[in-house]
Amino acid sequence: MTKTVFQLKETEVHFDANSSLVEGLLNAVRGTKAKVKAVDGVNLTLRSNEVQGIIGESGCGKSTLLEVMVGLQEATAGDVYYKGQLLANFGTDDWNRFHRDVQMIFQDPFNSLDPKYTVADVLSEQLEIHGLADSDARKRQILSDVELNPPEHYLDKYPDELSGGEKQRVSIARALVVEPEILLADEPVSMLDVSTQASILKLLSKVVSQRDVGMVYISHDISTVSYVCDTVNVMYLGRIVESAPTATLLRDPKHPYTKALVQAVPIPDPRTDRERVGIGGEVPDPLAVPSGCRFKDRCPDRMEACDKTPAVRTLDGDRQVACHLYEDATESS
Repeated sequence: MTKTVFQLKETEVHFDANSSLVEGLLNAVRGTKAKVKAVDGVNLTLRSNEVQGIIGESGCGKSTLLEVMVGLQEATAGDVYYKGQLLANFGTDDWNRFHRDVQMIFQDPFNSLDPKYTVADVLSEQLEIHGLADSDARKRQILSDVELNPPEHYLDKYPDELSGGEKQRVSIARALVVEPEILLADEPVSMLDVSTQASILKLLSKVVSQRDVGMVYISHDISTVSYVCDTVNVMYLGRIVESAPTATLLRDPKHPYTKALVQAVPIPDPRTDRERVGIGGEVPDPLAVPSGCRFKDRCPDRMEACDKTPAVRTLDGDRQVACHLYEDATESS
């Protein structure tokens, strides 16, 4: 039976910001500050061995949400639990265990590796930080696991001697060498060419399956989720608007925003003709998000009810949607 590893309850991250010099001066006089609601009331449950995707446009809050989960960013409100324990109550020993169990794979493989360290140094440092035995055999095995073969060819190389794909494989090896329970992958293929993206995604899918680790994978590209994700959460302006098993969501998206994302994925067949769902307008200013449904000003299905915040509804038992089009569905608790 799978157990709950991460649980986020009504998690919020709001940042102070001033939209202009005049606004800043007015806020100083009023004693108020403008707020960027990067994450606004997110609920998320990750179970052991599960892979969940968080998909959305740049600026939707997905990277901030990942930072909250790894402890790099403190939530403004709401609760974040790891194995039933509140992160806010962690002591030093708790954080030490947590930072071994939960490993990040960063977006930029060109800057996430120290240029002065060889591949062997990168892996040795990780093992030393977490008090684990360092051995050449262990390092060679993990390099083989991430398909850097023969491992001896890579151990003494510096990052500038590696391709982008090889750098990202080293980053994945660095995360895996301490045998974590959870990987948090922050757009791990967005800076790689298309052919390399596919190979890295297949590698991630293989290692999470073989090592029985869970993963949260975030991306702005919904076409990549089928490689790795069991479930996909679609995020728009700080809120999750739809969650569903990956195959279900890609086959039959419900929220108008999700429909537009799925319809925008190109099909490599010039004879294919399908309906296109356009997204009008621009993403709202994060300092002045609309009341009610945040997607309403761009939505082709806008109606009067959209001026109110939609409740999260459960459809078909395993899908949740925050949209007034589904008011007759069961409201999620």
